Amino acid sequence: MKLAILSRQPNSYSTARLRLAAIDRGHEVDVLDTLRFAIDLASDDPNLQYRGRPIEDYDAVIPRIGASITYFGTAVVRQFEQMDVYTPNTANGIANSRDKLRAIQILSRHEIGIPATAFARNRDDVLPAIERVGGAPVVIKLLEGTQGIGVILAPDTRVASAIIETLQSAKQNVLIQAFVKESKGRDVRALVVGDRVVGAMRRTATGDEFRSNVHRGGTVEAVELDEEYEVTAVRAAQIMGLRVAGVDMLEGNDGPLVMEVNSSPGFEGIEEATGLDIAGAVVDFVDDQVAFPELDVRQRLSVSTGYGVAEMQVRDDGAWVGQTIGESGLLDRDISVLTLHRGAQVIPNPRVQRVLEANDRLLCFGRLEEMRDMIPTRRRRSRVRPLPTDLGSGRPIDDETEA
Repeated sequence: MKLAILSRQPNSYSTARLRLAAIDRGHEVDVLDTLRFAIDLASDDPNLQYRGRPIEDYDAVIPRIGASITYFGTAVVRQFEQMDVYTPNTANGIANSRDKLRAIQILSRHEIGIPATAFARNRDDVLPAIERVGGAPVVIKLLEGTQGIGVILAPDTRVASAIIETLQSAKQNVLIQAFVKESKGRDVRALVVGDRVVGAMRRTATGDEFRSNVHRGGTVEAVELDEEYEVTAVRAAQIMGLRVAGVDMLEGNDGPLVMEVNSSPGFEGIEEATGLDIAGAVVDFVDDQVAFPELDVRQRLSVSTGYGVAEMQVRDDGAWVGQTIGESGLLDRDISVLTLHRGAQVIPNPRVQRVLEANDRLLCFGRLEEMRDMIPTRRRRSRVRPLPTDLGSGRPIDDETEA
């Protein structure tokens, strides 16, 4: 495999580890400064120039795009995509995750736990927004902050209002989030590669600091995540359109609360805490995708006349709970189950004897006419979309992936 790593810091820990992991596996690898690209839009075929010359043919690129160059960096990644060069993180995925407001908006629509969050621009709307997230203390976040920069804990409403007013007067947009008291100074980072968590650590702040980032002096320790946290991390990354991501979660009383999905996670802290070869796992995943790329079945199969793909979920009160796939009647309606997702387990091409359980998620392919019969009438002001449907009960669920 001929691999390019897009990074402005070739000697940084994460970039150097990716390079060494690729070399150790016999791959050709170049570290390319993202800002030295020029996008060629004059020719019929999409192309890129690097340091004034046409780039070589690469099988894949791993983007390490810094927050300060997100706009240009994602443009370069998008051009590689148009040139059919594989990237584990798409340009849209990187852009979505980098915008904290946009990321929260996406996650909030997909049954992912997040801290109560509000966004207000007018001074008169700030106090009501603070009350909507549960009142002080609140966490105030700059939309484009990284490594804990621009994250402030306001102990009371008066201080919160003053901080927000000051930041807004400096033309800064801020999020207002509930302060999760039970997780003060502590969070969990899960490193997602593909459809699994390859390593996880708990970060703990030191002294009176409430931010647990390693760059803020936080300490780290390896942690074994339970299924709920693993599923949440993988779903959050995939919803954002990222195949390599660091998912930061608070340990709330009611389960995981996703704070952020990072498209360029650092490897140093998690490799030291876990002793795992995280960089190697990333390179191996990219190599597998180059050798045998995943297909976007939603796009590829839906072009067949009269046929399409939908994802369905079996809910607790669904009529198919306890029945086999064969007994569900899906095959009689010309609907095939391609993959069954059960918690963190993925079962490809499940047999018709497989018994369905509550909360199973089924990726199905079949006749669009039959699938439409399973979609209920759309109600006004519904907070969920009518596609795909809840298997058995006909109730709508919302599982569209933003990528």
